Amino acid sequence: MVNPDVIRSILGIIGNVTSFCLFCSPAPTMWRIFKNKSVEEFKFHPIVAGIINCFMWVFYSMPFVHPHSILVTTINSVGLVMYICYNIVYLRYANNQKRKSMFMYYLAEVVFLAALISITLLAFHTHTSRSTFVGIFCDVFGIILYGAPLTVMIGNGVGAILAVAQLILYACYYGSTPKEGKPVKDPVKPTAPQVQMTVSAV
Repeated sequence: MVNPDVIRSILGIIGNVTSFCLFCSPAPTMWRIFKNKSVEEFKFHPIVAGIINCFMWVFYSMPFVHPHSILVTTINSVGLVMYICYNIVYLRYANNQKRKSMFMYYLAEVVFLAALISITLLAFHTHTSRSTFVGIFCDVFGIILYGAPLTVMIGNGVGAILAVAQLILYACYYGSTPKEGKPVKDPVKPTAPQVQMTVSAV
């Protein structure tokens, strides 16, 4: 019979490897920013989301929240350091407006984490209740991390939908639109032969 602890360890190692690959994904972008000395069109949301995501999982794996989670602690500590480095590189070459926006996000993250830690330690007193409470937020911020790159395409996606709608409307009314150089035919006004026949009848 296979030992459940062995299976858990194997799955944990696999999870760490895949998580490390995820944490490395912004590296080529950061290298390009560093090489070109410009953030260009790249958004900062994924790397800002990465900081709070990793910090949440590190907090979750603490002995007073969810004991025996050393694999979670190690990989997310590495990820936290990596994302901090990514943010430093981005801040170095971002303009003032983007820097202000990033610092607003940092402030919101600090306030949220302080509130979460306080509630966890003061309102919950068992490992099960603490790990459940913090785990829910870890899952939420994990989803935010994976969805953060979509901020790049949301604006373009809406624009594409509106452009398609305009093309459909143009196709629907193309045949009824008057063309330049062609007189507009009035369907109500009778033609000359019709007028003559009416007079003759009288």
